Amino acid sequence: MDQLALLLVLLLGAVVTVPLGARLGLPPPVLMTIIGIVLALLPFVPNVDVSPDLILPLLLPPILYAAVQRTSWRQFTANKRPIFLLAVALVFVTTAAVAAVASAVVPGLPIAAALVLGALVAPPDPVAATAVAGSLGLPRRLVSILEGEGLFNDVTAIVLYHVAVAAAVSGTFSWPVAVGQFALSAVVAVVMGLALGWITNKLMSLLDDATLQVGLTLLVPFAAYVLAEEAHGSGVLAVLTVALYLAEHSADADDVMGRLAGNAFWQIVDTLVTGIAFGLIGLELHQAFGTGDGRGGVLLGWSAAVVGVVVGVRLLYLMPATWLAKRLHKLRDYDEEIPVSWRETVVMWWAGMRGVASVALALAIPLKTDSGEPFPGRDEIIFIAFAVIMATLVFQGLTLPWLVRRLGVRADTDAERELLNDLAGRAAKAARHRLREIESVEDLPDDLSERLLRVAFDLGVRISPDIVDDERREGFRRRVDRIKVVQRIQREMMSAARHEILAARSEPGADPELVDRVLRHLDVSSMR
Repeated sequence: MDQLALLLVLLLGAVVTVPLGARLGLPPPVLMTIIGIVLALLPFVPNVDVSPDLILPLLLPPILYAAVQRTSWRQFTANKRPIFLLAVALVFVTTAAVAAVASAVVPGLPIAAALVLGALVAPPDPVAATAVAGSLGLPRRLVSILEGEGLFNDVTAIVLYHVAVAAAVSGTFSWPVAVGQFALSAVVAVVMGLALGWITNKLMSLLDDATLQVGLTLLVPFAAYVLAEEAHGSGVLAVLTVALYLAEHSADADDVMGRLAGNAFWQIVDTLVTGIAFGLIGLELHQAFGTGDGRGGVLLGWSAAVVGVVVGVRLLYLMPATWLAKRLHKLRDYDEEIPVSWRETVVMWWAGMRGVASVALALAIPLKTDSGEPFPGRDEIIFIAFAVIMATLVFQGLTLPWLVRRLGVRADTDAERELLNDLAGRAAKAARHRLREIESVEDLPDDLSERLLRVAFDLGVRISPDIVDDERREGFRRRVDRIKVVQRIQREMMSAARHEILAARSEPGADPELVDRVLRHLDVSSMR
């Protein structure tokens, strides 16, 4: 099996693990990691041959861009304090604690190399956490915090990682220089992301085609990452900035085709790239543990110490941080999402799984320093990093569903239903208001006006039937039954038309481009 065949196997696994995970009740990222481990044990499967310099630019931009599609700038600003406490402060605390323990237990490991280890195992993985949390029916506030933490802790950890790597490679370290690099990296990334977002938004308005617009969004995260890194900024922060900017400024309510095509495209990209990333974790595990060279017992002891620090620091930090957030919330009545009980805090603690970012950073450690010497402790760092990933991702990922059930943490269905009813009512009200505006300038027949008013009413009931009483709900149900009959017959009619056009495509003298144009018209009409 060569590298291309291995890539195709990982892509197939990424697709298969989604329905398989739903059937088994296991998160797809955990399943992909296990598949990677199994592949690594097969003798005919080659070792992954990817340059460390390409790991971060290839994996992180699309994963982060896809993750931002599930959030918004408003959600970020509303939860900026919990996100800051988790994504910034906790990453610093974890990095420092891991570096202190690693430098103490690993003989001869320089403090700069220990900081590299601390930075790369500090950030919990947003993909793994949200994939697990989303399938467990957790409260939306917990999922929002985990998403925000996952997005922004990568920024903090990667900047710390680059500073620590530079210190280890050069052999010198200065706190003022490190702080200056950190601040400069953030400023450059934000400016670059905003500028690229503005340019992309203008290009979107010129590209009046959903296919071209989606293609542009595929290029944007990679361009943001590479340009920011070339300008000595944070590529990850640049990707997050441009993604948040586009999510707020490029939304066109009437661009139905563009929105459907974009959502479908990025769901596919997210599934495939995430599958490859977690499969890569399993594949690299075998190679990483192969660096033990007969020191497996010693390395496992060091790894256990670091795993204990990573897991323990998160719990010891979350308890007072959550208490402080709740105190401030009560005092000033901030509109933010925070855990409301110790059970939710425990779930947040156990959901701190390491994954893609940690793997990418571990594999991206340079092989040599500026003096030509091997990077200090590289093999040990990679071994410990993968031990942390496996302990948190596989063990915590497999046991988190059990823990959630034991603690009884569930989504607030009443609040969600109330919000859904409110949105349904607003949608129906907006439709009725627009109908009244049209009636004031156009002379509509009474039967047509009544029919359109029923359409506006049905719009809200389709979203949430709970907004009307039982009698009106029953009338709506009867109308829906009639509409379903009409739609079924229409689908069969449109299917016959599509079959006829497809048959014409293979006839002598047929113009495939013209046939495809007619077929696209039929497809769009069917969708509507």
